[in-house]
Amino acid sequence: MDLKNKILPDTLPKHIAIIMDGNGRWAKKQGMLRAFGHENGTKSVRTTVEACAELGVENLTLYAFSTENWNRPQLEVKTLMKLLVSSLAKELKTLQKNNIKLCAIGNLHSLPKKVFKELSDVIETTKGNTRMTLTLALSYGSRDEIINAIKEISIKVKNNIISPENIDESIINEHLYTQNLPDVDLLIRTSGEQRISNFLLWQIAYAELHFTSVLWPDFTRQHLYEAIIEYQKRERRFGKTSDQLS
Repeated sequence: MDLKNKILPDTLPKHIAIIMDGNGRWAKKQGMLRAFGHENGTKSVRTTVEACAELGVENLTLYAFSTENWNRPQLEVKTLMKLLVSSLAKELKTLQKNNIKLCAIGNLHSLPKKVFKELSDVIETTKGNTRMTLTLALSYGSRDEIINAIKEISIKVKNNIISPENIDESIINEHLYTQNLPDVDLLIRTSGEQRISNFLLWQIAYAELHFTSVLWPDFTRQHLYEAIIEYQKRERRFGKTSDQLS
């Protein structure tokens, strides 16, 4: 039975975030270079994006490249950047066909010029799409994001644009990369690792966490459906008691 039929449309997560982990280990299992794993991982990206759009998920954020990933071997970094450029060019048709808007968060100006240009072009071309927002976290680190937000707010306090007494969650949200996105409802991490790895630390404060041992290149629609079904079985209390929710 297709698990898709078990998903309740009324309680879909509005924002799913995924830590796409395990490309390198997948390639190693095949006796191939890590780059082979990254290439095959792009197929899972396409499958997941299309599945989320079909279900009616409004926001999908993918952890594509962290600030720490710059420390990987240079050959792997160069391969990842080349793959990113080619993937953006290839997937533009898919985004347009599915009415998906592309956004990106992170220190985007640290990306190679060719990557930044291709990314900017696709973002511009898809900005009017309305079915779903796909956000790529590139050269992204949540601690850096929060530090930058604090710096920006501090400058505004210094210049009397913001009063310290008025700083609240909404002010902080306005200064994060994700200012136009809702909080994450469901965070998925593949490959069996059970940690957050500096990803959307502020935004996942009340997210449901789903960890799967499946390596990212093997992640299918059915695995996505499993995560959403598990999410829908959980009681989200946001600090309240079960009795208060009933």
